[in-house]
Amino acid sequence: MSYKQYILVCGGTACDSIRGMELFNALKTAVKENGLINEVQVVRTGCLGFCEKGPIVKVLPQDTFYVEVKPEDAEEIIKEHIIKGREVSRLLYDKEQSKIHVAIEGIDFYQKQFRVVLRNCGAIDPNVIDEYIARDGYKALEKALFDMTPQDVIDEISKSGLRGRGGAGFPTGKKWSFAAAQPAGQKYMVCNADEGDPGAYMDRSTLEGDPHSVLEAMTIGGYAIGADKGFIYIRAEYPLAIKRLENALKQAREYGLLGNDILGSGFSFDIEIRLGAGAFVCGEETALLASIEGNRGMPRPRPPFPAVKGLWGRPTVINNVETLANIPVILLKGADWFNKIGTATSKGTKVFALTGKINNSGLIEVPMGTTLREIIFDIGGGIRGGKAFKAAQTGGPSGGIIPPQFLDTPIDYENLAKIGSIMGSGGLIVMDEDDCIPNIAKFYLDFTVDESCGKCAPCRIGGRKLLNYLDKICDGKGTHEDIENMREISEAMSRASLCGLGQTASNPVQSSLRYFMDEYKEHIDDKRCRAGKCKNLLRYTIDKTKCVGCTACARVCPANAIAGERKQPHAINNETCIKCGQCYEICKFHAITRE
Repeated sequence: MSYKQYILVCGGTACDSIRGMELFNALKTAVKENGLINEVQVVRTGCLGFCEKGPIVKVLPQDTFYVEVKPEDAEEIIKEHIIKGREVSRLLYDKEQSKIHVAIEGIDFYQKQFRVVLRNCGAIDPNVIDEYIARDGYKALEKALFDMTPQDVIDEISKSGLRGRGGAGFPTGKKWSFAAAQPAGQKYMVCNADEGDPGAYMDRSTLEGDPHSVLEAMTIGGYAIGADKGFIYIRAEYPLAIKRLENALKQAREYGLLGNDILGSGFSFDIEIRLGAGAFVCGEETALLASIEGNRGMPRPRPPFPAVKGLWGRPTVINNVETLANIPVILLKGADWFNKIGTATSKGTKVFALTGKINNSGLIEVPMGTTLREIIFDIGGGIRGGKAFKAAQTGGPSGGIIPPQFLDTPIDYENLAKIGSIMGSGGLIVMDEDDCIPNIAKFYLDFTVDESCGKCAPCRIGGRKLLNYLDKICDGKGTHEDIENMREISEAMSRASLCGLGQTASNPVQSSLRYFMDEYKEHIDDKRCRAGKCKNLLRYTIDKTKCVGCTACARVCPANAIAGERKQPHAINNETCIKCGQCYEICKFHAITRE
């Protein structure tokens, strides 16, 4: 059925968490009550990316972009915009302090983005297979099955230069060719959707907004390597993505796009979903395979690599969600089109979850080679509160901490490795002047120590030792000998750990020691934390020239560490002060300093 107007409502997890589903239902109700059900369709899409401004509503064909929309706004949108043709100005994107109509392409958050992986997210209803098909969905599968041999498919992916988006960036075509070269028999395609980095939600959003792109890619991969079975390993904490995947699988089977004799080609392939329990180590491919097999998720020595001996001892290709989402586009538009995007060694685009101390947090997709400065200041809108940029971390807890001098470094696999970080799956966390780098390193070590499977000693023991040293330093009890010990342990973990978790766990420590040694020295020599994050190094004092003796600070102090007569300057006893900061927060006269 054709409609005069379409109202697209962001249906990703982020917008759902701030009443997005209520908004969707309110718009549908308003359309019905105003007698417009045959003229206006309300569509619940996937994530539109601009999470900072959600929930987002987009009205077509005018391409009006509404932000921070509440369920209470639904009636006004229908009556003013849909019926009277007048945009609701207060809900329009606010650019340079003026409410103006800006189509999505004109919004600064989107201007430097280039959507390949996220091409359908926010543009289709992910629960309706026909909408995916209308945007060339499953056309690449048809081309592979009827116009290409398995080797043709592998050659095209190899020629494109696509590299794995889940970690080290191994060439995708080469991985597929290894599995294809194994003797005929049972083989498997596995999608790694076990996204465990703090602050990362790239794979989740892709599956929520465009699940069929991954199903199509896995089927193409199965054809290329000679597999008839696939598994999607996804963490159980992603209920919306799982629900949409289950619906997509059902629809694909009904349309003859999965199962026996796909499209009458003689090729058969089907996919199962396997739920993970949220163990970070299961993002490592051999641990993931162990979990699918029903065993405890622990890594195995390599070689043999999974492409030779993987799931149940059979050749297995493992790609993550983002890698797979590129496959249909490459086959349709060609390898030459794809490898014109990006840099000489890192082709295509990269999806990042941009979070932290940033004005415009959200899900972004940019060409490889885009600089950190462009991402943080042009797309991200700069640092929140006008504060100074201190560092960024790519690659989650296994990534390095990148200082300001590398803001103009083009982001690709090789450049990140040169400055001590990794691409990882695509988490990008921004830090400002109020962040303490030793404390940040401790936060990530605490995470990886907790998530270590404990199988190998370098990771199990080395990670704990590093965390103990960081605890000492942040408590003001560290020594310069601790720094040298941390360097030695980090090197040993990198060289001797069994899997990627242990090999990269010390990256935040190594990069922070390399670029932020001055902060470590302050903690050790001066017993001072410039950011005020290390509680045991804080010292609160009262400026007697500003204190009016209102007693507000003394009344909130839980340790009775503040004394003084009313209307007379007060003083803090730092021997009994517990560094809770309540006095600092309540003082209206800015008489209390924290250092």
